[in-house]
Amino acid sequence: MLSLSQSPETARRYVGRIRARCEKVGDAPYGGVSRDDLAPGLRMVPFEHSAVVLYLVDGGGVVITNIFYGRRNYAALFGSDG
Repeated sequence: MLSLSQSPETARRYVGRIRARCEKVGDAPYGGVSRDDLAPGLRMVPFEHSAVVLYLVDGGGVVITNIFYGRRNYAALFGSDG
């Protein structure tokens, strides 16, 4: 069972790590796994084995479209079985 922290500081550190991961996506924007099966141009990278970051490459940068936590069936949200 997942244990959730009630600590605001723990939450702030977690969000900070997510932001840092999202910023690093721009260093190698085509390094993520292509998920054209979900949406044209969509790419995905993992975050700490607990979440995935979905994004699009847009000109010289990236646009983070979604961050899904846990075992959420994000493919179903895009109308695909993945």
